[in-house]
Amino acid sequence: MTGGAGPKRRGSAFERDVAHYLQEHGFPDASRAFGAGRPQDIGDIVGIPGVTVEVKNHARLELAEWIDETDRERVNARQPYGVVVVKRRGKPTGAAYAVLTLEAFARLVADEVTQ
Repeated sequence: MTGGAGPKRRGSAFERDVAHYLQEHGFPDASRAFGAGRPQDIGDIVGIPGVTVEVKNHARLELAEWIDETDRERVNARQPYGVVVVKRRGKPTGAAYAVLTLEAFARLVADEVTQ
């Protein structure tokens, strides 16, 4: 195996796992977005109304960078919310972290409470 093939394959596998998990938990239209990394990237998972989902499977946590990336993708996708789903080593997909800014969390909860 050469340099980047392993991490890319693990990232793609985790994206599939996250999409499948979301499909089984109330979001039947969740699927992988293709074309990630282009200038108009809209995240890794689509089909979650109002939310841009970026998926990360890395040994090192780089939350600030990932949140900034997700926010750019959220703007590209014209979505009100963005979340980074981060793989936890040795844990099932449902135990992954869902990370968003406090500002986004407060808006999300306020929107849910007022509906």
